[in-house]
Amino acid sequence: MMDKIADRKRSWSVRGALWLGIAASVAIGGSVPAQSAEPVSPKLTDTLRDLLRKEMVSVEDASKQILSALVAGDDARVAELAQRIHDSFILQQSMTPEDRKNLMAAVPKGFVEQDRAFHTISAALADAARSGDRAQQQEEYGKMVEACSACHVEYATDRFPKLSE
Repeated sequence: MMDKIADRKRSWSVRGALWLGIAASVAIGGSVPAQSAEPVSPKLTDTLRDLLRKEMVSVEDASKQILSALVAGDDARVAELAQRIHDSFILQQSMTPEDRKNLMAAVPKGFVEQDRAFHTISAALADAARSGDRAQQQEEYGKMVEACSACHVEYATDRFPKLSE
């Protein structure tokens, strides 16, 4: 019984430390850039906007599940979910040549670079989970959350206006 209580306390401590670290990273400034003058979404075609929305919902869902798996010490689940995020690229997988042309015309180079960097971070998280390195998993997860916030501050000010306050 005492072991279960100790495990539960440790789990809550890890969860609290993880969220505190993420919040501190973003609050201190992390790599969150200054607000962009123009959000990307209005420049996208309806098809691209729908594909991007689907990818973001998928990433958000997997990220929430990763947090639960992190605090449970479920390395295999973290690896599976992080790899799923890395491989998601719904936009890339579902675009026609015309969609690609429209996307490149609508988004700045920095948007594409941030997206690639985000997927690289998710691959690093999957690798850390496969090797059982929990400290590295937490660090990479924090980087993922920070990358999401940075992109939203830069390119989704219409959708997330409170991030730029």
